[in-house]
Amino acid sequence: MVAAPYQHPLAFVAAPESHRDAAGRNLETPPGAVALRLRKVDKRFGDNRVLRGIDLDLEAGQFLAIVGKSGCGKSTLLRLLTGLDQPTEGRVEFLDAQGRPAAGNARIVFQEPRLLPWFDVADNVAVGLGPGTLKAEARSRAQEALADVQLAEKAREWPSRLSGGQRQRVALARALVSRPGLLALDEPLGALDALTRITMQTLLGRVRRELGATAVLVTHDVAEAVHLADRVIVLEDGRIKLDLAVPQTHPRRHGDPDLARIEGSILASILGGD
Repeated sequence: MVAAPYQHPLAFVAAPESHRDAAGRNLETPPGAVALRLRKVDKRFGDNRVLRGIDLDLEAGQFLAIVGKSGCGKSTLLRLLTGLDQPTEGRVEFLDAQGRPAAGNARIVFQEPRLLPWFDVADNVAVGLGPGTLKAEARSRAQEALADVQLAEKAREWPSRLSGGQRQRVALARALVSRPGLLALDEPLGALDALTRITMQTLLGRVRRELGATAVLVTHDVAEAVHLADRVIVLEDGRIKLDLAVPQTHPRRHGDPDLARIEGSILASILGGD
């Protein structure tokens, strides 16, 4: 089978449309994690005001989880951070380690892996590099990314031969292969069974720490948010209702009573408890 040319549709790879800031200055893609600064961010769809004046600062290398009831604006906010959509009002800014404007170099992992069935596993990962990368280099870097997610031996397999958890690991490798400054995760483990999900949480946490990227996770699973993130925010009606640090060191243990107390506080905020 002859592989089709490498493509990077926005369904797989999210990156800013321009590498210039509002003043027209050229921005270099950062070599590492980026910081985020949101000021008075609104998003409307017609008369529906989904996000309402969001102010948020995220340090480079920090892992943020966004939780809340369905329809609160979680995925909309994530799309703004990855450049898949633009705010109606306000500013979303990326900064480098020195606080200077930077290109976000964002990559996103969705709930569905969205692998290309006519590409083998390695070529699916290489899609994350975008056009212009020589095939030999792309395969080499894809192999390294697959090793990061413990799938090096599956490089020449077809996606149809993989389990659900394996396909999602390929999607993660595709997002990581370009060493993004921002890793966005939109319910990436939501379709997995409970045991596979726990295994993937451990894998995701380890790989993200080794990469050092800034990460933003949208999830309905509060336990997952507390297990993975350094910080959790609760959205309600398009506003930040709660912003809570999770100070426990990594890796974390499922069932930790301190994490359970934090989880309880977050659930109370979402459900309207005391």
